[in-house]
Amino acid sequence: MSPEEWETGEPQERGQFRIFRVKEVKGTSPRTGEELSFYLLECNDWVNVIAFTEGGKVVMIRQYRFGTQQVELEIPGGVIEEGETPEEAAVRELEEETGYNGGEISYLGSVSPNPAFHTNRCHTVVIQGVKPEGEQSLDPGEDLEVELKPLADIPGLIADGTVRHSLVMAAFQLLGLVADTSEEQT
Repeated sequence: MSPEEWETGEPQERGQFRIFRVKEVKGTSPRTGEELSFYLLECNDWVNVIAFTEGGKVVMIRQYRFGTQQVELEIPGGVIEEGETPEEAAVRELEEETGYNGGEISYLGSVSPNPAFHTNRCHTVVIQGVKPEGEQSLDPGEDLEVELKPLADIPGLIADGTVRHSLVMAAFQLLGLVADTSEEQT
């Protein structure tokens, strides 16, 4: 027997912050009939960028993250602004964070960051053949360093805990699924 959808009321805003809104929604369990409150983080969709240099290296960034209170190795990415496509946001975020631009763009797919309480999606875009010909333009809260890594090193960086951001791991998983599918078709 598959779980049934819950009856829900209209979400009520409980707080608005710089990058997200908190909403409360009441839902009635189809199994118990009990009404419960749930809290949602509502924000714009996000984009992750897997960018490859002309030499085939992955453009990565190191930056301090307040959640873990550590410097993390990640890929460029950020919030998709109103009216932007994931591809447009990827191009913008890549250049803003790294100074790299150009190349061939392809959309890989999206994931739900945490469907328990996030309402948005995180999209992954690949850009092949980028060059450091743009201008880095960091937000006031961004202090980062650009690093180039061979794609073959990524599984080891994930396995040894150097790359720990789950959405970065999901992006590389999507890349691997596309590569696996391409290999099966040849």
